[in-house]
Amino acid sequence: MWEVLEHRRLARRVRQLPVDVLKRYEKWKDIVEISGPAGLRAIKGFHDEALRGDWKGHRSSRLGIQYRVLYRVEKKKVLIEVVDVNAHDYRKK
Repeated sequence: MWEVLEHRRLARRVRQLPVDVLKRYEKWKDIVEISGPAGLRAIKGFHDEALRGDWKGHRSSRLGIQYRVLYRVEKKKVLIEVVDVNAHDYRKK
């Protein structure tokens, strides 16, 4: 079993999510607690991937077309730390 820790500011963000994204996030947590990151990679709908650049060491999973969950895996502690759930910005800056 994996332990999922959520950042303290995440509670406020989760309340603002659309209902369908919130349900998908809860399902995401259930999968992670049972089978860890390997379980996410087995389900293609999440498009779980490692991030690069400033977010190196973190991973991202899709919760919908627009929303992503950002998290970090600590293998020594069997721990998943959820950093953020946000709307992905596709615009070029």
